[in-house]
Amino acid sequence: MLVAPERLAGWLERFAASHGEVEVSVGNDVVALHAADGSAARCEVPFPPLRPGPHDLWHALIGHALHDRRVAVLLIRRGGYAAGVFDAETLVASKVGNRYVQGRTAAGGTSQQRFSRRRDNQAAALVGSAVEVALRIIAPEVASLTALFTGGDRPLIASALADPRLAKVAALPRGPWLVVGDPRHKVLLESGRSARAVRITILDS
Repeated sequence: MLVAPERLAGWLERFAASHGEVEVSVGNDVVALHAADGSAARCEVPFPPLRPGPHDLWHALIGHALHDRRVAVLLIRRGGYAAGVFDAETLVASKVGNRYVQGRTAAGGTSQQRFSRRRDNQAAALVGSAVEVALRIIAPEVASLTALFTGGDRPLIASALADPRLAKVAALPRGPWLVVGDPRHKVLLESGRSARAVRITILDS
């Protein structure tokens, strides 16, 4: 599950109230919770590593998650793309676009080859458009960005980030892969919220 940073303290308190006294440990960029009734939860540290400092791990995780960061999101799927820069939860720069890519066909022989070439050309044009948008929206902000989050079609994302002009963008620390629908403004906003969220897996006894 994804838990927004602002809701993390409440979620942890409810977990403890439901399962009893909780022991907290950290390792490999994960905070593990082990409750008295045998239940456990695995909290992935967003933007690792977690540096506990003077606080206990519980409050250190909350403070770490709440820290404001500037991140970029790049989404590409067949038919569309979106690029955005988020300052904490606020979308400060973005561009969303559409580009038609033909689906697969059941035809064979020469027709199959012709459709395949057309589809490949359309996909290349889609990637080219996404690269141009990333150059305009994300690249100028690289120095201020904590991480890059990507989602959609993995081969298309890989192709876009292989463009030498996006070398500095591609070199940014990479956040967890985002599973998204067709890139639209609403989907981009949801992706920004997902980028900030703490990913939690519950392991009941």
